[in-house]
Amino acid sequence: MIAIFNGVGFSFMAAYFCDLLWLKMGIRSVFGRPFSLYIRQQNKKWTLEPFGFQDNILKSIVSRAADTVFGKDHDFHSIKNYDDFRLKVPIRDYETLKPYINRAVDGENDILWPGQPAYFCKTSGTTSGTKYIPLTKESIPNHFNSARNALFLYLLETGNYRILDGKLIFLSGSPVLEEKNGIKIGRLSGIVNHHIPAWLRSNQMPSYETNSIDDWEQKVDQIVAETIDKDMRLISGIPPWVQMYFDRLKAKSGKKIKDLFPNFSLFMYGGVNFEPYRVRLFESIGTEIDSIETYPASEGFIAYQDTQTDEGLLLLLDSGIFFEFIPADEYFLDNPTRLNIEEVETGINYVLIINSNAGLWGYSIGDTIKFVSKNPYRIVVTGRIIHFISAFGEHVITEEVEKAMKITMENHHEVELIEFTVAPNVTPEEGLPHHEWYIEFANPPDNWNDFIKTLDQTLCDSNSYYNDLITGNILSQLKIVEVRRNTFINYMKSIGKLGGQNKVPRLSNDRKIAEKLQTYRKT
Repeated sequence: MIAIFNGVGFSFMAAYFCDLLWLKMGIRSVFGRPFSLYIRQQNKKWTLEPFGFQDNILKSIVSRAADTVFGKDHDFHSIKNYDDFRLKVPIRDYETLKPYINRAVDGENDILWPGQPAYFCKTSGTTSGTKYIPLTKESIPNHFNSARNALFLYLLETGNYRILDGKLIFLSGSPVLEEKNGIKIGRLSGIVNHHIPAWLRSNQMPSYETNSIDDWEQKVDQIVAETIDKDMRLISGIPPWVQMYFDRLKAKSGKKIKDLFPNFSLFMYGGVNFEPYRVRLFESIGTEIDSIETYPASEGFIAYQDTQTDEGLLLLLDSGIFFEFIPADEYFLDNPTRLNIEEVETGINYVLIINSNAGLWGYSIGDTIKFVSKNPYRIVVTGRIIHFISAFGEHVITEEVEKAMKITMENHHEVELIEFTVAPNVTPEEGLPHHEWYIEFANPPDNWNDFIKTLDQTLCDSNSYYNDLITGNILSQLKIVEVRRNTFINYMKSIGKLGGQNKVPRLSNDRKIAEKLQTYRKT
């Protein structure tokens, strides 16, 4: 801890600790503020010089990997700058990088990064089946330290250090790991669980045994049993699965969450847009509380919310990842424009590309983002490049449907949403083609016609192509298919993706999900 206090006067520290001890704050609270100050100081260094930090990361990771199989295949020794790099290294998705990854999974050394990966993060892809994303000893700190830093910057801004003295819960995947060719394999959240430090682990819930339960519903019930009488102060997880946890707490106790956990004051989340879930989640809690949005991915921790006052997530430009950006409307071209951080602009939809000390090169994780600030660089996640509807050339994206739903719910305060997904209906039994919204409501609209009209008009306002198709009578107004309670839980269970880090796709350009949801429609 000594390094954390560099530059902090001894007399100030002594007085500070005396004050805190007089207030009878716990030891974690005592050390919280100086550590928060240290993190802010470190962040300030790279946010003031983002180009230099990114350039140094590129040079460092290229140099480290120059003698790997991938480095030799792409002549890393000749790369001197970003222009050289983008000429030598093509953009790849998992399928096109898979031949290299398979060799590493088979136990070969020096394939994408020197030596062997420390872990493989096991995740499921929509087209690639099971994916194995390498994590190296150099890349692991990116995953844990980023989440930690997001928390401590929040504590510094709000002074809410007492969170650290209560119980913290992380709704995550199983920490039980497999092993193949000497390399441990598991879900990202399970792997990260093994790197939680002792000072935090003593307050962490649920127990290791409960966290290791594979069946998600059984696991949630056991978490409820373990936590219902504890002093929970921070809860973290993907919103729909946290909602499931809250629903079961209420079913067991008959109480609002604030009455069960009076000191619960911070919700940390990532993986999905919080807005569609906000109203119902806070209704379950019984009050609004602070929240921190994070942007973790198996391939790297990308960004986090560093303030409660400004829009967007701070893009982590110092954490072992060199970022590239492709304008989304060029992504499927043969030679799309590739930009570094110095070349981006605000308000443009970009596909995110990463190059990292985990051995990922020109790697498209499939997410789209927009910059909302360049000083510092803050982003919002707008969706997935493969999740869109363009059955008639409208190219409606996730950001647009979520914005439409948010605005519509603001005009229909009675509505409480559980989950939704959207698909095209190209050949309806009658009438014009249209977009079909499959929605599970906790509380439906009082006036269905007004709700649908507002939703459709808001989408027209966001997407001029969709508006043209509506006004040109090529598409009819969207239709809502209301589905029964627990539809999306049952659907995710049916495809083996209930809980953990799994998410319901917001958009599909085909009817695969829609056809399965037809059996759940409300009569």
